[in-house]
Amino acid sequence: MGILAIQYRTLEDAPILIAFNREEQLGRQFLPPRIQSGRPRVVCGLDQRSGGTWAGVNQHGMFVAAINAPKRRVPLEPRSRGLLCKELLACRTAEEAIERAERELSTDSYAGVNYLCVDRTSGGVVYGGNEIGVEALRSGLHILSGNRMDDHDDERQEYVRRLLTLYRLDSSVAFLAATSGAFARASDSTGRRGVVIQEPGFGTVCSMLLSLSERSQKSIMQFANGAPNKVQFEDVSALLRQVLSTDRASQKKAKAKRDSDASLETLNSDDVFEL
Repeated sequence: MGILAIQYRTLEDAPILIAFNREEQLGRQFLPPRIQSGRPRVVCGLDQRSGGTWAGVNQHGMFVAAINAPKRRVPLEPRSRGLLCKELLACRTAEEAIERAERELSTDSYAGVNYLCVDRTSGGVVYGGNEIGVEALRSGLHILSGNRMDDHDDERQEYVRRLLTLYRLDSSVAFLAATSGAFARASDSTGRRGVVIQEPGFGTVCSMLLSLSERSQKSIMQFANGAPNKVQFEDVSALLRQVLSTDRASQKKAKAKRDSDASLETLNSDDVFEL
């Protein structure tokens, strides 16, 4: 399970702002975000049982997250939802990732899951519960859980929305400050009116805050390696910025090669030999 808030394309300097609490069996081991091997470059955490992930960002600035969802008929041996999440991060665009997720989920090989795939240009949620479908992501603040995005009958989603609308989310700093508090809210004595889940053997195991800026060196990633009401967020932005700078470095290298080739071609065309 899990719960996620995204503020999409409302700020020029940070078109993608995300807060995400992951919920899982407490004994299930995982590794915190790190840069993975291979191409494209990806920063994400890893589930040590399946080798998959629950959320990450690739070098093209695309974010993918997986949230478990209810499903009436689950395969006897379902394929890992986290593995598919990791595979979606190999896509170049959110549009490509959405198409791949919908195609994979249509094979009925997975337990229930919702995938959020988003980049600076487009995004959407792929529903993989009792029915397969896609909902495009519009500009604004959205809340996603195991139910449909912005489900007003989902009390937990509505609670998060009320918390966040108490603030003016007019900058990445404001969003990160608001969500770091909201997503660390523990339930009250009745077990309600909270965001962090604490149940026997199950609960919130980690949390991520993310700001993807138009400039990679201003992008931010913070990670709480545990329930955020008990563990502080740590800044892992250096990993994110290193991944996001890959495309820029590749573009500079390609431009330098084009310029070199053009200079060589000009030089050759100026060579005139007279016999």
